[in-house]
Amino acid sequence: MDNLLFGDNQFFGVNHMSEEKARQQQMRFQRTDAVIDVLKDAYAEGVTTFMCTTHDRIGEVAHYFRENREQYPDFTFFPGMPYAHKYANAITTDGMMGALKRFLPNSGLVDAAMRGTSSLVGKDIEGLVTLLIDAEMKMFEGLPTPVIWLQNVVTDLLLGMGFNDAFSIFADHVRSRYDAEPGFITMNLPMLAQVLDKQGVASPLICANINKIGFRMSGGMDSYRKALESHDFRPVAMSVYASGAIPADEAIQWVCEQPNIEAIVFGASSRRNIANTKQLVDTYWNK
Repeated sequence: MDNLLFGDNQFFGVNHMSEEKARQQQMRFQRTDAVIDVLKDAYAEGVTTFMCTTHDRIGEVAHYFRENREQYPDFTFFPGMPYAHKYANAITTDGMMGALKRFLPNSGLVDAAMRGTSSLVGKDIEGLVTLLIDAEMKMFEGLPTPVIWLQNVVTDLLLGMGFNDAFSIFADHVRSRYDAEPGFITMNLPMLAQVLDKQGVASPLICANINKIGFRMSGGMDSYRKALESHDFRPVAMSVYASGAIPADEAIQWVCEQPNIEAIVFGASSRRNIANTKQLVDTYWNK
């Protein structure tokens, strides 16, 4: 896995410090072409892994890079699922059955439908989870997806409910069906690391806010430090700039000094900012 991953928050109007900046970004990236242009810039700067949601418009991005594979042979997707708003919108516009047809994988349609039906009748949670994963992965057919993430909205809900078996179900299906590594995004790294260890999920990737000022790091800096030093998982740091609260050089240097960091995920809207982050990581990584 590359040590620097490109995220997609900026494309969908997500900014945790400024609603105005979020609105401006959302307006700028209304067209998928604008998203693709930034991804081309990232690729040109050597940032070739796109850690993304399964938003409908990411399907358009995936289609572009599938059709232009020869120009971007190293471009890689790290999908994160589920994108909850997508399902709500689809049910509203297409109805329950229409939404189901829309998201079921092309291959194994009957098998997927049967699993969905038996799951609903028998309340077979494993069947529902695997059906959901297969539906979300439909847009990435024919593209490399060596890591598949469970989004924090679900990860932390399951964590809070104590439904820990779901994590091993997700991990096992991702590994067996897609030959991919399971990743878990969370707002509470210390708690999740302990749960995954008890569930026997071997060497999982865990993506969480890790930054110098403790911005949105549930449990506090000390608990994060202990987790990074002691648990058998591979941490990926996000929100390293704390939405702009930490100067770039200071932020990257601090994160690169933390133990066992596997990678950093960041978002940017311009080639200059992408190049600057890439240069900083190249400077401080393993220094």
